[in-house]
Amino acid sequence: MIKHIVMWRLNASAYGKSKLENAVELQQKLLAMKNKVPGIIHIEVGFDFSNEKDSCDVVLYSEFDSKEALANYQSHPDHEAIKKWLADVRYERRVVDYEI
Repeated sequence: MIKHIVMWRLNASAYGKSKLENAVELQQKLLAMKNKVPGIIHIEVGFDFSNEKDSCDVVLYSEFDSKEALANYQSHPDHEAIKKWLADVRYERRVVDYEI
C-alpha cells in the first residue's frame, strides 16, 4: 500500500475567493478524484485549526493500492487541472509518499 500525504499553505485570496473558500473548493476537487482513478483506496482532506506559525492550512491524506495507481492519479487529467488551479491558490506545498 502507498500512502500519499500533501500539505499546503494557501494564499490569503485567489480567484476572487478567500483562503477558506479556496480550501473548501480544494477539498471538493480532491474528494471528487476518489471514483475517477482505479487503485485509490482512501482520500480525506482536513483543515488546520491550530493556526500555529508552522502549520499548514490544508492536508490531503490518501492511500493507493500500488505505486502505479499513485502514478495514474498524478497524471490523471482532472488531477493535472487541480495542480494548475493550485498554482495561484497556494504558496507552499509539502509531500510525503511512502510504502507500507
